[in-house]
Amino acid sequence: MNGNQLLIRGGRLVDPLHGLDAMADVAIVGERIVAVGRAPAGFVPDHILDASGMLVLPGLIDLCARLGEPGYEHEGMLDTELHAALVGGVTRVVCSPDTDPVLDEPSLVEMLRWRARRIKSARVYPLGALTKGLQGERLSEMAELTRASCIGLSQADTPIADTKVLYSAMQYASTFGYKVWLRAKDAALSRGGIAASGAYAQRLGLAGVPVIAETVALHTVFELMRATGCAVHISKLSSSQGVELVRQAKAEGLPLTCDVSINNLLLTDLDIGYFDPRARLDPPLRQGRDRDALRAALADGTIDALCSDHTPVSSDDKTRTFADAAPGATGLELLLPAVLQFAAASGLPLAHALGCVGHRAARAAGLPPASLAAGEAAELIVVDTQARWRATPEALYSQSRHTPLAEHDLQGRVRHTVIDGRVVWSDSATTASA
Repeated sequence: MNGNQLLIRGGRLVDPLHGLDAMADVAIVGERIVAVGRAPAGFVPDHILDASGMLVLPGLIDLCARLGEPGYEHEGMLDTELHAALVGGVTRVVCSPDTDPVLDEPSLVEMLRWRARRIKSARVYPLGALTKGLQGERLSEMAELTRASCIGLSQADTPIADTKVLYSAMQYASTFGYKVWLRAKDAALSRGGIAASGAYAQRLGLAGVPVIAETVALHTVFELMRATGCAVHISKLSSSQGVELVRQAKAEGLPLTCDVSINNLLLTDLDIGYFDPRARLDPPLRQGRDRDALRAALADGTIDALCSDHTPVSSDDKTRTFADAAPGATGLELLLPAVLQFAAASGLPLAHALGCVGHRAARAAGLPPASLAAGEAAELIVVDTQARWRATPEALYSQSRHTPLAEHDLQGRVRHTVIDGRVVWSDSATTASA
């Protein structure tokens, strides 16, 4: 056999796409898996990864991450954030268009893709801006952005205030088969809010973002979907009422997918504590009933995917008063522990839970899913599920190390990440020449 040959030995393979959950070896030649179980004749590994007592999983896909470029090239942020993705087992990253400058020109998209390929790290899939500069006034050059490899068009967290502009954008996108990614966020109703409306925000004296800021926006989007036939992905759903509206829209047959962030899945507004700026997020943390509804919806498939909502925020912008702190938190390295915690809390089979960062997420993004089947690209991770840790600044690789999960006990760490048959991340010396 020719090409680099890698053996991953003795792990528990879990592949949600094919219903695989078994102890087996994985033989890789070049960029592809050649066998699961018994290695083919003539296979002599150049390297062996010992996965005894660990999980072997397809690489994770994150549907919402900000990577700092364009805008922070001088700080090498793309390199560090993609490295953080590998540490977290994320092999595919969907990049939000709210960069500086905004991803509304094909040349900017092409430059981002070129730099990501040069780094030879996690794969980057950009979303192009739906409107010029995300200003919600003029439509972007959607066709050119799509030709430049954008997998969809998005407004990031910036709502379009003019419904006629959104209608025109969705008409155009529907005509050419583009998917539109939107936050359900009414511009007027959310203006000035910094925490979820409710008793706790009122007690702290924080301006609230009411649930109707999400539900009014959802009603508008669904009416426009009915009028245009446009396929839409709703990013970072946050409320129980929003969940119910999405469930009804899917039952109606609207071409709809959606995701929820790890923060809203695991935390509530009470985790703000005494004005902890690490819990300043967008969407804001809501009440326990919302978190419970989000968990149930992710479990039953109403919500398709779980995302990290990775948003690097500098210490200068985060270590301020709660009201003045920039919203956002690091998340790429926390996506896997969040899935494992979700599975344990929901009593779901691990394979079912992993689908929300695997084939279900890939389907929502229009990407082919990673799998552990023979003949498929070798894109996988080896996970130590017994590793317990806390997301302290010292334990994180991202340039931004602020997260409301910092004080939580987390379980599960990636030991090896493999892309196209190459071990691109390893945190131990378990790789050895055969």
